[in-house]
Amino acid sequence: MMGTGTQIVELAKLRGAGPHRFEITMTDAEQDAVAETLDLISLRKLRAAAELSGLGKRDWKLVMTWGATVVQTCVITTDPVTTRLDQTDQRVYLANFQVPQDEEAEMPEDDTTEGLPDTLDLHGVLTEMIALALPEYPRSEGAALGQSVFAEPGIAPMTDEDAKPFAGLAALRDQLGTKGDE
Repeated sequence: MMGTGTQIVELAKLRGAGPHRFEITMTDAEQDAVAETLDLISLRKLRAAAELSGLGKRDWKLVMTWGATVVQTCVITTDPVTTRLDQTDQRVYLANFQVPQDEEAEMPEDDTTEGLPDTLDLHGVLTEMIALALPEYPRSEGAALGQSVFAEPGIAPMTDEDAKPFAGLAALRDQLGTKGDE
């Protein structure tokens, strides 16, 4: 089964264990909405294909292969930073999924497993996958953090170099070397 532009899949209506294949497309307006949701400058060249396969009688596995070009703001210069993302991600939807109820429950190691929904929003899943793949701190090529040094008047400011483990020994060595020259 191949659907183009399919966004919502009613899992109960799928016949057989699959695989059920979907080509996921978004209009320019939908891509712009995703870019706004994810605080991107733009989202381009989006392509995605999904495959849903049955696991047992009621569970499903979704494998999505996708790619997109994202433009983010550089965290240093605020210039646009373009990144191409190409990935294959998966989700498993279990009918008997148990959500931990304790306040201090441990997070499961497998974060790709969720409870079985009645409907699956493929655009929503794709948006989540893009969000998880985005660079956290995009930087323009050659952008580097500068160094700010602050101190009260008359006091020598401490720099990153001074804070290194052997900086004090180097300063002592330099002092001793200077005294010997007198």
